[in-house]
Amino acid sequence: MGIWTKDYTLSELNQIGEHCSVAHLAIRISAIEENWIEATMPVDQRTKQPFGLLNGGLSVALAETLGSIAGNLCLQEGQAAVGAEINASHLRPATSGLVTARATPVKLGKTLQVWQIDIRNEQNKVCCTSRLTLSVINKNEK
Repeated sequence: MGIWTKDYTLSELNQIGEHCSVAHLAIRISAIEENWIEATMPVDQRTKQPFGLLNGGLSVALAETLGSIAGNLCLQEGQAAVGAEINASHLRPATSGLVTARATPVKLGKTLQVWQIDIRNEQNKVCCTSRLTLSVINKNEK
């Protein structure tokens, strides 16, 4: 179980994004282990910019989506992890196939979480690396 507060199936995790931007971008949670979680996103007409490359903003959307899901899976009932800051370095283009993002915790504190999210192409080369900071709040304080 590791850092997660309960055991989650991939089906349960993918239900989280069924009726929002996650589904529109075809982001799918693909693996979860004791201290990391992965998701995939296709590089296709939904996610490419006009010049045929994966849109950098959508790489950031994938990173924030996965990091936010991960952050919330570590919390106790009544808490929420909300985005405070994200940065991304785009290292190489992706033009087709699937990209895979892996989120690993850097810090899991009582009020602050930091996640490292690396996005790799099908050749396992890092396309984008991102760091996401989440604030941990009580749900009734949103």
